[in-house]
Amino acid sequence: MRSRTGTGTRALTGTRTLTEIGLRIAAAITLTVSGYIHAQLYITGYRFIHVVGVLFLLQASVSFTLAALLPLNSPLLLRLGAAGAAAGALGGFAASRTIGVFGFTEHGWQPSPQSLISVLVEVATLLLLAPTFFRPEAITRNGLFWQPRR
Repeated sequence: MRSRTGTGTRALTGTRTLTEIGLRIAAAITLTVSGYIHAQLYITGYRFIHVVGVLFLLQASVSFTLAALLPLNSPLLLRLGAAGAAAGALGGFAASRTIGVFGFTEHGWQPSPQSLISVLVEVATLLLLAPTFFRPEAITRNGLFWQPRR
């Protein structure tokens, strides 16, 4: 199958396209699980923690939004946002167990099992999105930037 773009003719393989769609759908699923966990924790008590509660609600909202958009068509900026959401959640998790976040600290894998599941799905999100950043077309007309003809 061949496609005509503004930058010339290039061959498109069905396998690569299906693989990329599959990776985006899988990443959307992991983002949905992350959003659900953060929403559940917010509802069951984190909403009463100063600043941190709002951050949990924000994380859930962003995760659900990105999960809904990711399978449709994901330009580089959207994929970077999804990776940033996952990395931010991991960073918040690590900070809450070491230096604290706005005076809030936790220890170990509490609350269980949400902590472990959250870490696993955030890492999975990053691993699923990683291959989409290393394709040659990642920064093209359909990605974040448009490259003029040469």
